Amino acid sequence: MTTIEIKDVKGAAAGTVDLNDAVFAIEPNVPVMHRTVKAQQASWRQGTANTRTRGMVRGGGKKPWRQKGTGRARQGTIRAPQWAGGGTVFGPHTRSYDQKVNKKEIKLAMRSALSAKLADGELVVVKDMDFEKPRTKDAVALIKALGLEGKRICVVIGNEDIEAFLSFRNIPEVNILPVGDINTYELVDNKALVIAEPCLKRIEEVLA
Repeated sequence: MTTIEIKDVKGAAAGTVDLNDAVFAIEPNVPVMHRTVKAQQASWRQGTANTRTRGMVRGGGKKPWRQKGTGRARQGTIRAPQWAGGGTVFGPHTRSYDQKVNKKEIKLAMRSALSAKLADGELVVVKDMDFEKPRTKDAVALIKALGLEGKRICVVIGNEDIEAFLSFRNIPEVNILPVGDINTYELVDNKALVIAEPCLKRIEEVLA
């Protein structure tokens, strides 16, 4: 078991906690992390761009002029791509950009990201984030006490911690994430990962 120090809301040591080595102490699998992040980013693309081919536009049921004898280039329809109002050649059409990633790979990628954060000293565990009421000032004070000012931070809280969510959401460079929504991209895209101690058990249950 790997042991990490727990911080309180004032940044002082508040004990230690044992982390599951199967989740926080594996050799990071960079290719799987890369594939998972790329698939996640691809899934955000809407793929709603659409163009009309010559078979979809109106008009053009008849040749604009006869085939021979006019001195002009032969034309079969006024809705060919070279005509104004004509169809588009090889234009985009509605599609899905989703990429398949196995569930085992998704979990491996998240375990790799957590292990990398711990190994790099970018993982911080806070004993409690129970705010009495939504107050951004308290959240800013917590970040300052942890020495994380000016850094891009991902804060993982419990799914029901509404006060904490409302306190952190307006702070620039801070991404607040319920523990049920953790993903590889969010775990990687930051300079510090702050996790509430009660969330550790849920993470280990899902990923171990």
